[in-house]
Amino acid sequence: MTENILLEVQGATKLYGGVAAVTDISFNVFPGEILGLIGPNGAGKTTLVNMISGTAVPTRGTIKFKGELLNGKKPHVIGKMGVARTFQVVKPFQNLTVLENVAVGAMYGQGGTKRSSAQAFKRAEEVLEMVHLYPRRNDASESLNIAGRKRLELAKGLAMDPEILLLDEVMAGLRGTEVDEAMDPIRLIHSSGITLLVIEHVMKVIVGVCQRVVVLDYGKKIAEGTPAQVTSNPAVIQAYLGKRYAASQAQRPGALG
Repeated sequence: MTENILLEVQGATKLYGGVAAVTDISFNVFPGEILGLIGPNGAGKTTLVNMISGTAVPTRGTIKFKGELLNGKKPHVIGKMGVARTFQVVKPFQNLTVLENVAVGAMYGQGGTKRSSAQAFKRAEEVLEMVHLYPRRNDASESLNIAGRKRLELAKGLAMDPEILLLDEVMAGLRGTEVDEAMDPIRLIHSSGITLLVIEHVMKVIVGVCQRVVVLDYGKKIAEGTPAQVTSNPAVIQAYLGKRYAASQAQRPGALG
């Protein structure tokens, strides 16, 4: 591994019954950056995150974190190494409060084995402050709306003290100002020193927070570069962004979205 590579994906391929969900995907994530992962529905984005986090095993290729092979490792082992994720479909523990949900996350991951239950609750409170959910800490998790549940999912991953956090469409289902408000915790998390891999459909988020972007289509990587580079790439426009997006950018000199 090159010394400054945090996450290294090389030739990652996943077959389900002979059908390829992703094929020969390669990219690196560097410490301290925010890497975006975009593509149309069915492009293989979540499958790729599943392989990184251990809920799926690559059929071929390798995935390494700080030079250590992740292939075949269980999710809880990968979590303790410093890799955490959120899930696109949020499923909080409905019989627990908001605070208790996040405390569960704080008992796992890199810092979990060193924490007492009291320390886990303290860490949970710190994380809830960061994602602007502290006032709801004693509420039942099922009382949260979709925006609140998305923040709760973010908090659960963050409580694991990851070195890299994989965000699987944390903006899905949010609208207008909810998206703007949800971007602030992401920037705050990044400023705390956590590296982020962000899967997102909302281009405003990709352009607004990501430094580099990888684009998938039909399970293959079709582009990689800065947000400006990928949003002007003809292959990306055809496969994902569409002519309407390209036209809107052409009408806004110097703007990317």
